[in-house]
Amino acid sequence: MKIFKSALLAAGAAASLGIVAAPAASQQNTTGMPSVPIEVWALRDVVNAVQVSPDGKHVLVHVVESKEGEYLLKIYKTEDMSKPYRVLNADPMEIISAQWVSDRYIFGSAWQQNRSRVNGPEEGTYDYAGYAYDLKANKFSKIDGNFGVANVLPNEPDSILVETGTAIPNTSGVDPYAAFRPRSYYKVNLAKGTKQLVLKGSEKYPTARFDNEGNPRWTVGYDRASKEAITYYRKPGENSWTEFMRYDQDEHENLYRTLSGFMRLHGFDPANPSIGYVIDNRGEDKAALWEFNFDTGQFGEKLAATDSADIMGIRTSSMPGDDTLVGAIYPWDKYRTIWFDEGEKALYDALEAQIPNAHQVSITSRSTDGGTMIVSNRGPRDPGSYWLVNNGTMTKLGSRNPLIQPEQLADVEFIRYPSRDGKLTIPAYFMRPKGEGPYPLIVRHNGGPHVNNVVGYDEWDQMLVNAGYAVLRPQNRISTGWGQKHFDAGYGEHGLAMQDDKDDGALYLIEKGLVDPDRVAFMGWSYGGYSALVAASRSPNVYQCVIAGAAVSDPEKSYKQRRNPYGAKAIDEWAQRRGMIGINPIKEVSKVNIPILMVHGDVDARVLYFHYEDYKDAIEKAGIQNAQFLTLKGADHFSNTLMFEHQQQFYTKMFDFLKNDCGPGGL
Repeated sequence: MKIFKSALLAAGAAASLGIVAAPAASQQNTTGMPSVPIEVWALRDVVNAVQVSPDGKHVLVHVVESKEGEYLLKIYKTEDMSKPYRVLNADPMEIISAQWVSDRYIFGSAWQQNRSRVNGPEEGTYDYAGYAYDLKANKFSKIDGNFGVANVLPNEPDSILVETGTAIPNTSGVDPYAAFRPRSYYKVNLAKGTKQLVLKGSEKYPTARFDNEGNPRWTVGYDRASKEAITYYRKPGENSWTEFMRYDQDEHENLYRTLSGFMRLHGFDPANPSIGYVIDNRGEDKAALWEFNFDTGQFGEKLAATDSADIMGIRTSSMPGDDTLVGAIYPWDKYRTIWFDEGEKALYDALEAQIPNAHQVSITSRSTDGGTMIVSNRGPRDPGSYWLVNNGTMTKLGSRNPLIQPEQLADVEFIRYPSRDGKLTIPAYFMRPKGEGPYPLIVRHNGGPHVNNVVGYDEWDQMLVNAGYAVLRPQNRISTGWGQKHFDAGYGEHGLAMQDDKDDGALYLIEKGLVDPDRVAFMGWSYGGYSALVAASRSPNVYQCVIAGAAVSDPEKSYKQRRNPYGAKAIDEWAQRRGMIGINPIKEVSKVNIPILMVHGDVDARVLYFHYEDYKDAIEKAGIQNAQFLTLKGADHFSNTLMFEHQQQFYTKMFDFLKNDCGPGGL
């Protein structure tokens, strides 16, 4: 680790980027290049994280200061935010995360890309290290390994609980077995630099959640013999696990529990260790938040539910170390909260009233006395801003993209439309450019596909709208958060009814007069890339062209590589229907009838590069002329590995393709 001795510029990070954003007034209702330069959209998040120390005296800022630069860790004194007190670097590695453990210590992770090839699924090209930084001694210590924070142990300021394999969390819900992979948990003494094993995961008890005292409280394991997922708990001070819930993973109706990831135990009543908070649908369509009594083994009161969406998470008190339940979260036009605590609700209401373009407001850290806090906002008119609340005043500290102004961004409209089979109402997010319609439209799809994707601020969507295109983001069947019926309707429908749901969204907007029927395209990444390739071979075709990023072009080959490790029949049958039985794009190449742009990172460890190479080879052998291909050298699957040069290359090619090669006359 390296500490910069020399002072850097105290001005905002944007000053050193060497890019000037176009004024908002220059945006026109014409398609082509965005009015905000591609260089601006291609930036990594300028400010990635901000956090206040427990005593409220210092603020850490995770920031990048140049287009090709690496993240730095800046520490400020709260009483003087005009210049950094410390500027830290992890050379030759790069700091990728940081958080206060105590008034004195910061813990985080760093990475370095050391390989140029991927050896197998999920075997990426980065190496990781944990680090501890001692603010008082101005000294780094390195902790070898891929670690994330399990609990900061607020009552032990010199110690922290870490878990293996979580420096970069799994960022999507596509891996149903991630929760069953054993992890190890260590207590690290940051003052002494020692590491002590606390709990070693096994197949039966693979992972654990800990309370603020360092007690393991619950885990979910798998029984190979019975094919059941089993949840266990412990009370504080107990040394063994007690079973409290199990379900058969061979049963189709339990797939939603397994794949959604949110139907589980979420926390405990800090005043009563016998009471837990569980999200489950318990035979109903929508999941609710329930109280569970571990003494009796019985569900108690239903604490929160909606008729329109699942409860997907909980809120606890914003006060550090206080796990009091204050709210339940569900998806709609944004993530909404059912509040249980009027004081916490009033605090959030006050913050939303003061932050411009408030949308998804969150208290990301707070001092132990409650008087100082860091608040973040992210939404359609805000790429992500950070605010310091101190001594009753609020000050903006920075933005994920300070070069983009609210006037250059578009609002997101939450709509719902009927599926063609009459079974469902599809939630969707629609954005329109300036001017009157009908607009050219790009239908976008998230990865997964069994994920929830409420759209607040999405950089790609906003960039496309800034270039004059409308954008639609359907939450087609099998998307989570909208109930079991919505999920189950997608079983075995990859490339079929799931694809119809996306097409129906475009047709709905055409019928409303909002979209030009001769100017519609499809763009997706990961599973969305698969959907783009499926769309390219449909007939009759709604689209004039498709852009397929990190696309699963041969799901059959992927399935054979990632054989079901646990043998649960329902999950195995589900996996086969992702292309073994459903639509496999590489076998549909001869049906391609519109232009394709295919983009892929050559070190993608989630959707391996062979998907790109094999599909490109199949296109060339079939003599298809209207396909273009772009490799992003050194890019992995997720956005945090797309560096400035990757994004600039991709966006430049994408807009050229849309303007000049997307159907007759371009889009």
